[in-house]
Amino acid sequence: MPDTHIIMAIVWAILLGGLGGILTSIGPWYRNLKKPSWQPPDWLFGPAWTLILGLAAWAAILAWEGATDDAGRNAIVILYAVNFVGHFLWSPLFFTFKRPDWALIEVVFLWISVLMMLIFLRPFSELASWLIVPYFVWVSFAAILNLKIVRLNRPFGQTAQGIQREP
Repeated sequence: MPDTHIIMAIVWAILLGGLGGILTSIGPWYRNLKKPSWQPPDWLFGPAWTLILGLAAWAAILAWEGATDDAGRNAIVILYAVNFVGHFLWSPLFFTFKRPDWALIEVVFLWISVLMMLIFLRPFSELASWLIVPYFVWVSFAAILNLKIVRLNRPFGQTAQGIQREP
């Protein structure tokens, strides 16, 4: 039977990936948004997130095993909990509420949480820190993509309903 920290890391990754998938609706509204030519194809996001979250879960396991005391383990739990919230909030803001502008503000907090993971996991496991690098790069890229989508499509929100294209 795997240790609890392994199960929790796997649950963290599955929940984030699953909830992100459920909250991501590629419907007419999204299809009608103007997007930059360099945006990856929609089919790539699922596999990319699966790999990235799997690596981040592995990083959590390595960091947990490298922690020598409860304070270290508590720090790891806090890092992953904060990241969970930041990661979880982006999809409903962008897709459910149709507010890429709000998602752009939120992605800053997600980016900071990933940066904190990258930095603060290093004392527990250098490999754990390196395993967060793809997450950091992907969220950085996603933030730039989010910014470009906002610039190409603004304004958003109820005051812009008469201005925006219909879905």
